[in-house]
Amino acid sequence: MNGLSNLHVRIISAVILGAIVLIVTYFGGIAFRVLAVVMGAAVYVEWRTITKQQSANLINRATELLLVLSFALLIAGMPPLFVFSTIALAALVGTAATVIGGASIWLPLGILYAGIPAASLAFLRGDTSVGLLNVLILFGLVWSTDIFAYFVGRAIGGPRLAPSISPNKTWSGAIGGAAAAVAVGLMIAFRNGHAVNPLLPVIILLISVISQGGDLFESWVKRKFGVKDSGTMIPGHGGMMDRVDGLAVAATALYVAISLLDFI
Repeated sequence: MNGLSNLHVRIISAVILGAIVLIVTYFGGIAFRVLAVVMGAAVYVEWRTITKQQSANLINRATELLLVLSFALLIAGMPPLFVFSTIALAALVGTAATVIGGASIWLPLGILYAGIPAASLAFLRGDTSVGLLNVLILFGLVWSTDIFAYFVGRAIGGPRLAPSISPNKTWSGAIGGAAAAVAVGLMIAFRNGHAVNPLLPVIILLISVISQGGDLFESWVKRKFGVKDSGTMIPGHGGMMDRVDGLAVAATALYVAISLLDFI
């Protein structure tokens, strides 16, 4: 009964959160940039808590202030070069802190893990109808990957995908999630007038795989530090990292693909 109750809470939270995200995504603009920054900031706070980071010394504070500056530039609508350069500078300062001041390498890694996906997501959306379609495809493929991987894995079972990292994940779930992502991603694309492109299903498949890799990476970090959930922000899901672990890396991958390959 408790398991069923937890599943109900998880579904209700996902529906409410999904509705809010989709509404903000539709309007775009500063509202969506703020949403991306809230995601990035929450991810960084949880990352710092999980990895037991201390921000008492000056160089650590300077690193985090640069991350805050990059988020402010993002909200202000500054170009990608300004935002990503500031994130990179923050990571470099954090890396210097590990060399000079004996800080943990988890500091600059957290800067990159929180900053780059938030900026990538915001720039994917932009203020155009194409940007809206990009983000809808992204959400569709990531959410369908998560949902179908969970239910297909429970229904079919079979060999574990990565038993030492996340014992509940199976190969059947991973394949089912990836197949669903391709179907849902193509449906969203074609129903919204996307031109026929033979690369599109391949890219969607790759990003679904990357999304699952992001999920496993977050599980590995939590297991390394002996943490079950990244936080308690979202009822039934845990923290922000628990909810956007796959989305974070998928958004970055899609932004890079669009920027470099111009396939959409």
